[in-house]
Amino acid sequence: MVYFVGAGSGAPDLITVRGKNLLEQADVIIYAGSLVNPELLSYKKEGCEVYNSATMTLEEVLEVMEQAHAEQKMIVRLHTGDPCIYGAIREQMDILDEKEPLLPDVLLSLPESLQPPCIRVRYRSLHYI
Repeated sequence: MVYFVGAGSGAPDLITVRGKNLLEQADVIIYAGSLVNPELLSYKKEGCEVYNSATMTLEEVLEVMEQAHAEQKMIVRLHTGDPCIYGAIREQMDILDEKEPLLPDVLLSLPESLQPPCIRVRYRSLHYI
């Protein structure tokens, strides 16, 4: 399962409870290292694989997601702020949308009426917090 999680304002104590819980459970975390506060990685469990997407191409990020999914690992794609407003996730979601078993979960902090266009693709579930 792939979860797109927003890092909120960046302060580790201001991430949502659900986002923190997902970071604690993740087998793989792919984070936007140039934007996300690295202190948020302190929530990861021992043995979690961590990738800095700032040094990766989109293809490399998706390859990590696909491999981890094939190994039945839980994946968190950690973006800055709200993942749809401040993170460029549309292109990732479009590609994942083509791969039926990789439909992501997305955590948003916006009400449904303010749903951004980047979410207007298929997804397994969408959570407003």
